[in-house]
Amino acid sequence: MTIRVIVIGCGTMGSSHARAYHRLDGFELAGLVDRNAEARARLSQELGGIPEFDSVDAAMAAARPHAVAVCTYPETHRDLTVQALRAGMHVFVEKPIALTVEQAREIVAIAKESERKVVVGYILRHHPAWTHFIEIARSLGKPLVMRMNLNQQSKGAEWEVHKKLMQSMSPIVDCGVHYVDVMCQMTRSRPVRVHAIGARLTGEIAVGMYNYGQLQVTFADGSVGWYEAGWGPMMSETAYFVKDVIGPLGCVSIGDRKTAKSSSDINSHTKTSSLVRHFSSMDAKGKFAQKDVLIDTHDEPDHQELCNREQAYFLKAINEDLDLAGHLADAISSLRIVLAADESVRTGQVVTLGE
Repeated sequence: MTIRVIVIGCGTMGSSHARAYHRLDGFELAGLVDRNAEARARLSQELGGIPEFDSVDAAMAAARPHAVAVCTYPETHRDLTVQALRAGMHVFVEKPIALTVEQAREIVAIAKESERKVVVGYILRHHPAWTHFIEIARSLGKPLVMRMNLNQQSKGAEWEVHKKLMQSMSPIVDCGVHYVDVMCQMTRSRPVRVHAIGARLTGEIAVGMYNYGQLQVTFADGSVGWYEAGWGPMMSETAYFVKDVIGPLGCVSIGDRKTAKSSSDINSHTKTSSLVRHFSSMDAKGKFAQKDVLIDTHDEPDHQELCNREQAYFLKAINEDLDLAGHLADAISSLRIVLAADESVRTGQVVTLGE
């Protein structure tokens, strides 16, 4: 069965996912939805004349899709996902799944009730080097110390997108769900406590919002994680990308990244180039018993290929009736942590997470 799908939102991610649907056997790209006529027309023309719509209702009525890709700003994710599920459609929704944990749980409940699939856009889960990074981290013993950041020096159109995103959420929420999800996969332990700090470095965003944040999360097994994210023309290009995990048996890091052009280049957000594995064991003379291992990962998928793989997984979930309960539970867990971090920034208090 060919799955007819419409894409809602023709920005960076929506365009990439539309290209994936257009290329993959098993999907028929049946419509593009965006209130920006120029954006959707440009993408439609690129893909050979895909039907265009300026409203979701019109697209659903005319295209009669089996599935919907929600690639809009985060404040719309819940409503669009619920609308599609209620109409009997499967949903791919960009991260975060919703603005609140309650909304996320509602989506999961409706998906179960309607027997429809919901896949959340955690792109790193489809990246072989990041998967290997997680596997090595799990071999380092417990507890783990996980150090990660992604600061983006943005200008022009990139800065305008960031400001739009910050109308509903901060960088440590929007970007943080990716890397907190990685931490949760590494530890497979329950998060228990979150503390965070933030700073408003520009008058171009609303009072009460911040464009720089740093969170710290503690897990039940004693593991700790740190994540930092900042957006804007004032951000530094130095040490903007740190991915490092330490355990009793050594550490693993994403190493030399010579392929990165700048912190705002979307391909640079997933590029690794190499993994560096260090072993902590020493011999009788107090010297390291094993040399560090450099794992070459330069031959890795680019951003478009990762989107292709995400959509191939979405297709598999539909056609093979995959159980996505674990996937959605992880989406809620990572959202819960970053929202607790946002609460901590705003209150100045440590947030304790219950069961």
